[in-house]
Amino acid sequence: LDPQAVQSKNWHMDVIEMNGIKVEFSMKFSSRDMSLKRTPSKKQTGVFGVKISVVTKRERSKVPYIVRQCIEEVEKRGIEEVGIYRISGVATDIQALKAAFDANNKDILMMLSDMDINAIAGTLKLYFRELPEPLLTDRLYLAFMEGIALSDPAAKENCMMHLLRSLPDPNLMTFLFLLQHLKRVAEKEPINKMSLHNLATVFGPTLLRPSEVESKGHTNLASDIWSHDVMAQVQVLLYYLQHPPISFSELKRNTLYYSTDV
Repeated sequence: LDPQAVQSKNWHMDVIEMNGIKVEFSMKFSSRDMSLKRTPSKKQTGVFGVKISVVTKRERSKVPYIVRQCIEEVEKRGIEEVGIYRISGVATDIQALKAAFDANNKDILMMLSDMDINAIAGTLKLYFRELPEPLLTDRLYLAFMEGIALSDPAAKENCMMHLLRSLPDPNLMTFLFLLQHLKRVAEKEPINKMSLHNLATVFGPTLLRPSEVESKGHTNLASDIWSHDVMAQVQVLLYYLQHPPISFSELKRNTLYYSTDV
């Protein structure tokens, strides 16, 4: 991009294509002190916008109830839906489900059974998007970016498994639960048209995104920088989707230490 165009007060439109999916976005330069900052949520009630560790501790569960129920419903009647997770649900339906989960509505299971499946898929994506910290954590963001860029297969394997072991238990359990679900969705690709690449494109930037600290490293809102980050986020999730089954207990048993600084 032309630096003068990036820093103008007008919106700049651009399109990038990843795995056959076109992503349209617009940019406008604003100084850092005028930009919105993602700050840790102090909310402790409900489930949206609440730390995953708080939710699982309150529920006494390994994986948040909302994640388990949305995935169960998708696998029950939406796993063969064309474009599942890619096609957006009706916004009002998603907001209704969000409110019901936040209020711990006793009729939530009935609502799920009656709701359009794309709204349920959209609710799951919204839950991950509204986490105060992405599922793969702010702390490990740069390490994931460095790990996926390693060219040696053995070094990459050691690094990527070490990073999973470094996640807090609720985050790791939830990630592995989601991972196995997405693999099952991709098994129906001939019917639903959602390959591992497509699913990684949809979920990657939601599960792994830069914190304010990493964002400060970008002095300009240049589309090539943004595109590189998004593609790397997609590749991280795709790596785990293409990996043989990963179990929580096996990860925890393996205490091999690996540092990306080596």
